[in-house]
Amino acid sequence: MSIKIRKLDSSTDGFQKALRAVLAFEASEDEAIERAVAQILADVKTRGDAAVLDYTNKFDRLKADSVAALELPASELEAALEGLEPKRRAALEAAAARVRGYHEKQRIECGSHSWQYTEADGTVLGQKVTPLDRAGIYVPGGKAAYPSSVLMNAIPARVAGVKEIVMVVPTPDGVKNPLVLAAALLGGVDRVFTIGGAQAVGALAYGTESVPAVDKICGPGNAYVASAKRRVFGTVGIDMIAGPSEILVICDATTDPRWVAMDLFSQAEHDELAQSILLCPDAAFIQRVEDAIVELLPAMPRRDVIQRSLEDRGALIKVKDMTEACAIANDIAPEHLEISALDPHQWAARIHNAGAMFLGRYTSESLGDYCAGPNHVLPTSRTARFSSPLGVYDFMKRSSVIEVSADGAQTLGEIAAELAYGEGLQAHAKSAEYRMKNLG
Repeated sequence: MSIKIRKLDSSTDGFQKALRAVLAFEASEDEAIERAVAQILADVKTRGDAAVLDYTNKFDRLKADSVAALELPASELEAALEGLEPKRRAALEAAAARVRGYHEKQRIECGSHSWQYTEADGTVLGQKVTPLDRAGIYVPGGKAAYPSSVLMNAIPARVAGVKEIVMVVPTPDGVKNPLVLAAALLGGVDRVFTIGGAQAVGALAYGTESVPAVDKICGPGNAYVASAKRRVFGTVGIDMIAGPSEILVICDATTDPRWVAMDLFSQAEHDELAQSILLCPDAAFIQRVEDAIVELLPAMPRRDVIQRSLEDRGALIKVKDMTEACAIANDIAPEHLEISALDPHQWAARIHNAGAMFLGRYTSESLGDYCAGPNHVLPTSRTARFSSPLGVYDFMKRSSVIEVSADGAQTLGEIAAELAYGEGLQAHAKSAEYRMKNLG
């Protein structure tokens, strides 16, 4: 089986232009999708349950007579967990425990506690941290069923202290995935509605007679879901608009090339737009990885998707040395970065743009997807330059606390009034001056 994956060399003229061509990706906005989503959201906002029911019955081929009938009782989630094959149940419970443990540690370390201090004149300044009241989680359904996404979205919300977690999941033809329902129970989800698509996003954003309005919507979905999340942002918060999955492997040529090839496959198999890139200073090793790709690809069930992804958006890049590899990695700002090297920490110290870093030859990216503990909801499309993984901090908000003393009002009032007059806002100035002893 032949495969034509791009091979680049950082020392050649035009490398930067060629690299930009590899990285180029613009999410196409299909006008038909945008129009359909706008109509669905407007309909849900106006008609509530009736609209959600109409679209759900139409798109998922159901015959429900009410949205209330589409809410699953807790007993069904419990039955789903009890019905799992023991080994699979144990794996799901172990993953949930690890994800919960990581996010509980994150909550302690990420500045999630309120604080305050008192100045010499008695003025008190501080910050109050509170969790969101209600979070909505969108989970893909049908063929694309992801229990790991349930855990990654629900558990940090629960650890953050969110009062209520509402999950929506489409069930085309009424088919429910037991692993997804079991994950909802283990993740601490409070309510589950078997609805999906833009109508589910609209229901969570605006609220209906049966579906409560939430404060933030998280979770992956198709183009309709992504468009709907963009449109309701501002009415509610959202996690991010995710692009195609990405992996960048930096390797010093000491790892088994078959391992590297399979790690590149692990992202390429998501879809044809996924991106897999290798950076390595050893040309002979790059050739061995390419040989391993050719050897291993025919046995992959999703080989056609993998091949298309690697040929269209993949690359094997020869670099001068590992230092240059790190510099290029920072420019790419990948979603997943594997540093497969004898001393990964040496090179990790040079990285400042990556959604998640996987250090050492035994740390496959797939472990992070499922059970390592850190969140697998990560920034894509170079947004790791300014964005972070989903975490407990995404389900908390911070309120500034200001309690000015009588003495503080004299000092601060003078400053505020002077600046307010400079901005032409006399009421602001007078509001401060009224509290000053010499002007009040």
